[in-house]
Amino acid sequence: MNNTRRKALRGLLEQLEDLRDQVQEYLDEEEEYRDNMPENLQNSERYEAAEQAADSLASAVDDIENAICGIEEAIE
Repeated sequence: MNNTRRKALRGLLEQLEDLRDQVQEYLDEEEEYRDNMPENLQNSERYEAAEQAADSLASAVDDIENAICGIEEAIE
């Protein structure tokens, strides 16, 4: 791989890392929201929606992390 492509991919890595961090912040907020729900709402649709959102955001963080790893491997 030439230096021009490596440089471009490093720029993408920075963007992906920023994106991962932003999604992680939303995940943390959603988990906190879910975890602080009153006990009487823990079997409600609202709780289930928060849990699904947290699961989806966790998957997104994992997927972004996989993309980062793949690009890092390509650059080496």
